[in-house]
Amino acid sequence: MRCFLFSLFLVIAPVARAAEPAASLPALPGAYRPPEAMQDGWRIADAGRSGWQIDRLQALESAIVKGEFPGVTSVVIAHQGKLVYERYFNGGGADVLNDTRSATKSVTALLLGAAIDQGHIPGAQAPVYAYFADMQPWQNPSPRKQRMTLEDLLTMSSAWECDDENQFSAGNEERMYLSEDWTRFALDLPTRGFAPWMTRPEDSPHGRAFSYCTAGSFLLGAVIERATGKPLATFAAEALEHPLGIQRAQWNRSSEGVGMGGGGTRYRSRDLAKLGQLVADGGRWQGRQIISTAWIDTALTVHAQAREDADYGYQFWRFRFPDRDGELAAWAMSGNGGNYVFIVPERKLVAVITRTSFNQRNVHPQSQQMFGDYVLKAMP
Repeated sequence: MRCFLFSLFLVIAPVARAAEPAASLPALPGAYRPPEAMQDGWRIADAGRSGWQIDRLQALESAIVKGEFPGVTSVVIAHQGKLVYERYFNGGGADVLNDTRSATKSVTALLLGAAIDQGHIPGAQAPVYAYFADMQPWQNPSPRKQRMTLEDLLTMSSAWECDDENQFSAGNEERMYLSEDWTRFALDLPTRGFAPWMTRPEDSPHGRAFSYCTAGSFLLGAVIERATGKPLATFAAEALEHPLGIQRAQWNRSSEGVGMGGGGTRYRSRDLAKLGQLVADGGRWQGRQIISTAWIDTALTVHAQAREDADYGYQFWRFRFPDRDGELAAWAMSGNGGNYVFIVPERKLVAVITRTSFNQRNVHPQSQQMFGDYVLKAMP
């Protein structure tokens, strides 16, 4: 989402590391070389020897260098559990912490799964407001709000009048960033109504009326903090990042100090690929179960129709691409600026695209084009 004012109101979490190393110079298209072997847990494979069409990947590099896809800083591809492609552009680099914006929402969904696995939260049907009883009374009380579950927030289908795509919405994220207490901002939101031209939940595919709401994702992070008794960044490090060998990350906090589960977390490109690989492999990393397969399967189940061309799971998008077999569905972590982690479990494919084209039109279709027209067509 837009997040125009987001950077003005962030407080960096205690786990933020020191200044990043200098980024690499812009890459030029050239001969393919396999990713560098590092002590970060990734196995490496040669894409050419694995049957990838190297010329198609080089064509993508040329298009990036020519400026056809502005702001691209990295493209990293993993196939069958191994890194096969890694290139950096426009100031990107292996040690750069990329601002993933709303791709953070998918990480928050993984952390909620970890909290459920560990017994801190009973499940996705747990009522949201039960975790904030100490903050009563709330504004705009409603039975619909009291019935809201964590699943309603995970699927962007809560009872709140909250729509980041509508600048007039009471819950628009830009209003939240200006508030002194983001948690209370979310809890106090009014319930939504439905104009005659709007689709009601009972008439919507999957029985849920989708409305993109960053405030809901933020509140999921607040629930995790309250349920685990730990800052979101600390729980993320213990339950997810360190088991994946992710040593550097940066989480943001709200005005009142709550971890920002809705956007802005920074990761290295290879570490974003690890998150994607974890999902692609049913919650496992190098044979170790990090998140339960049951949670991953549920997260990668369509729960709502976001648009005519996209569905939504638990904070994961689902897009459809033309494929040699007809049509291919790919799940994705997605963030402002054209940032993506595409995941195709049945092809054992993960593709990371990081960009800095924030708040610009058409960058999301461009990133999807990069994945569909180049990555997918280069596959063996």
